[in-house]
Amino acid sequence: MKFNWGTGIVIGMLCFMIFILQYVIRVQTDSKFDNELVTEQYYEKEIEVDDNYQKEKNLNELGDKFNVFAASEGIFIQFPEDFDYHNIQGNISLYRPSDQKMDTNISIELSSSAMLIPKNALADGRWDIIIDWQYKGNQYYTKQSLTF
Repeated sequence: MKFNWGTGIVIGMLCFMIFILQYVIRVQTDSKFDNELVTEQYYEKEIEVDDNYQKEKNLNELGDKFNVFAASEGIFIQFPEDFDYHNIQGNISLYRPSDQKMDTNISIELSSSAMLIPKNALADGRWDIIIDWQYKGNQYYTKQSLTF
């Protein structure tokens, strides 16, 4: 058999296709490469976008009365002081982009107008925080990224 340019190109293409196929198969079957979704209910979450927009507008009207920031003790959430903290209800979702197993949901239960999520409950790195809360029928929503 005579080896020419055409044969070399075909062999090169076959080797490249085999390389790509073995890579795809390895990534799909190896548990080290975890292909997790941000959320399993992404269609349902997409429907909530318009509602969240209105809630964000409500929160912007509060101005500096509501604040979320990273402190040395953990995540500090300051609700408006002129609100009766007994009437504040809601949920805090802590999402860890690098590890879905660390995601947490916390119900808002206040003993003052501020709430602290201790740092020892959180690993170092980036956290996406979603706070969805309500006060006397008004709903509020914020999403932030914090890094420890």
